Amino acid sequence: MAAAPDRLLRRLEWRLGRRLDGRLQGAYRTVWHGTGVDFTDLRAYTAEDDVRHIDWNVTARLDEPFVRQYTEDREMTAWLVVDRSASMRFGRAAGKESVATELAVALGRLVTGSGNRIGAILYDNGAHQVVPPRAGRDQVRRIARELLRTPAGGGPAATTDLAAMLRLAASTTAQRRSLVFVMSDFIGEPDWDRPLARLTHRHEVVVIRVVDPSELDLPDLGLILVEDAETGEQLLVDTSDPLLRGRLAAQVGAREQALADGMRRAGVDAHRITTDQDLLSALVDMVRRSGRRRR
Repeated sequence: MAAAPDRLLRRLEWRLGRRLDGRLQGAYRTVWHGTGVDFTDLRAYTAEDDVRHIDWNVTARLDEPFVRQYTEDREMTAWLVVDRSASMRFGRAAGKESVATELAVALGRLVTGSGNRIGAILYDNGAHQVVPPRAGRDQVRRIARELLRTPAGGGPAATTDLAAMLRLAASTTAQRRSLVFVMSDFIGEPDWDRPLARLTHRHEVVVIRVVDPSELDLPDLGLILVEDAETGEQLLVDTSDPLLRGRLAAQVGAREQALADGMRRAGVDAHRITTDQDLLSALVDMVRRSGRRRR
């Protein structure tokens, strides 16, 4: 019997080929592409040149403006930054973590399908793991295997340090400009917008927020015991109480507004994917919206 990572990869490859059949592959090449550059030469400045390419040291020595010439590196390096904290295990079916896993494997297969490299940063408060970028199907299988393992961190004790996750991503990917996919529910400590802005300044960043519908609209289930997945705190609540539902709705609205404000300060547009969506349809829609934003 095939191992779970192989089964997951084969299933997603079949669905990608059957459902997308070139529509997404062509789209993602024009939306997300290699942005690395290598210095090749110097030449005299002309009026059409970008002043940002002027080499001021050479210009000062020769008393004449010179610009640097670059050759674009068409090979793309992509990174998957995946939040594996306790709150990601909440949700219908296998939870938000399962959606993030399938999405990461699908993106990995699309990226490596054109010969590009992909790496992964798997983050939990208690532990993190870095999979160095490589090309090929075996690399996607390795990432899938790591994503299907239970996180090595300890039990619930504190909310997720999202800023630390993003700082880890920035330090790990510092060597070259890359395409970075950040997948998280963004439930955790505040003040993550500045580390995200620094990551965005260096790389092309695609933020994918994974959400379960019950986090946005609590269903009426009567008296239930709820538990904070991050801290383990438990509370008995009456979900049919209109006053409680009104307070929860207000809190959800405030949280959504705070998230939108943080993304705006960081200079990114977050894509929201819910656990009840068709994954590949959401992936196609995400690429199309990214293409419209770039244009």
